[in-house]
Amino acid sequence: YEPPSDMDSCLDRAEFRQASKRLQGSRDVGAQLFCAMLRSVGVRARLVCSLQPLACTSSAPTLPRPDRFSRKPRGTPKARAQDALAKYEALAARSRSASPSGASPGPSSTARRRLGHPNATAYHFQPPKPAMSTPSRMTPQTPHSAPIRIRESAHPVYWVEVLDTGHQKWQPVDPMVTHSFWKAKVLEPPMTDKENSLSYVVAFEADGTARDVTRRYAKAYAAKTRKLRVETVLNDDGEWWRKATRPFRRRQATDLDQIEDSELAGVEAREPMPKNVQDFKNHPVYALERHLRRHEVLVPGARPSGTLTAGGRGGGRGPLEKIYRRKDVRIARSADKWYRMGRLVRPNQVPVKWMPRRARPRDGRRYEGEGEGDDKNEDATADVPLYTTEQTDLYEAPPVRDGRVSKNKFGNIDVYVPSMIPRGGVHIRHEHAARAALLAGVDYAPALTGFSFQGRHGTAVLSGVVVAEEFREAVWAIVEGMADVEREVEDERRGLAARRMWRRLLMGLRIRERIWSRVDEEERREAEAEAGSETTDEFDMVVDDEDGGGGFMVE
Repeated sequence: YEPPSDMDSCLDRAEFRQASKRLQGSRDVGAQLFCAMLRSVGVRARLVCSLQPLACTSSAPTLPRPDRFSRKPRGTPKARAQDALAKYEALAARSRSASPSGASPGPSSTARRRLGHPNATAYHFQPPKPAMSTPSRMTPQTPHSAPIRIRESAHPVYWVEVLDTGHQKWQPVDPMVTHSFWKAKVLEPPMTDKENSLSYVVAFEADGTARDVTRRYAKAYAAKTRKLRVETVLNDDGEWWRKATRPFRRRQATDLDQIEDSELAGVEAREPMPKNVQDFKNHPVYALERHLRRHEVLVPGARPSGTLTAGGRGGGRGPLEKIYRRKDVRIARSADKWYRMGRLVRPNQVPVKWMPRRARPRDGRRYEGEGEGDDKNEDATADVPLYTTEQTDLYEAPPVRDGRVSKNKFGNIDVYVPSMIPRGGVHIRHEHAARAALLAGVDYAPALTGFSFQGRHGTAVLSGVVVAEEFREAVWAIVEGMADVEREVEDERRGLAARRMWRRLLMGLRIRERIWSRVDEEERREAEAEAGSETTDEFDMVVDDEDGGGGFMVE
């Protein structure tokens, strides 16, 4: 996507001052000018921007396709802004010549400007009225196309927040579009507005810091707005967004920041229960039983928080569904998956759910998240019993005694998570750990940390060894010694290759000197004058070593 060439944008302070003097520009520039005026008179104000990123769902704004055939070479941003200004002046001159009676033409919407999407705001240009004069003779009007009417969103993208010092609270002000004051909820566009989507609202202060204030303006943040944000797709509880905005946050939060955080948290907590069935899907507080995933179950004795009647077939009333709290939803896994997470299912536990096995595709590939050992000792067509974390205990491997490490029937030890390391043992992660333990003469067990699957065939991944705690320093000393020996061997190999290249270079220089010694001094000067450079390509210096850098050792 490329922004349109006739977009209205103030790229530097000079252009912003010029737009302020002319009192011409988009409503976004007007909101920025209003914020600057408030700051100039000593009012603490923040410029609020509703970012318009591409949504992660099917409800993304409809962006126009770029014209590939009439694309012109793009210049610098300042040159594009000057070209747009020249177009506006040409439009004003044409309007003066086309309106001799002095009638004021309608506003033009040829310029478009938007932070992310071009069709949400329009540039309203009001040309000055020409002086009343009687034309000497009638001149035919030049035909021109009517200005394109751009559909404009009824809600702003930029507005201002003013600090109410008496209540220590930020209040929104929008004098350009909605003409509202102290009314936060009227600034949110409806979901049907494809040209303006409120998903990320960021407030910028005069010192360059920024804060996410989306929850203040979203009427249904948890039910609707949250689904348009990245954290819903990544399922990382907003970790990506916190990392992205870290450079714009203060190093130490002020009292006003803490008050605002409490206010936004209270707004999210007071959000009412959704009334639409689709809003319950992936809701952080409420859940419906129909929206539970294959590996999710309700805890025994979960009490419903309410009921919901969904629409049935033929427009009638559907069955009554119970609404549960999200905190009553548990993740259920098979016994093998719990073991790979370092937990064991208690004996005589009743499965909370029986999950049917997925049919494998013809190519034999595994589904993502499918258990590696679920069908190891069970029928491939039987259902898999699932258990919750309350039905498991932390796995404790047999302890290391007398320097001996317990092993399984394959001669290794399972260390899928650090908690599976036996008491009295230590996990040494190094490619030479097994050889070092063998040279030290101590008992060890290769550590099985996972499986690598190619189709239906799994290969055990061994990473390091597990030895007794008292042999840690001895094994690490041997490992470091083996690493030093490897480095010495590698340095010797590279040094030998470098000496071989230097020898070839010196031999070539000696041959060259021997040849030139049989040539007269005058002929030699003539040959050197005819040569383009002092280098000669009489000898092909073939280098076999890829690591060679002109005979020098590459670090």
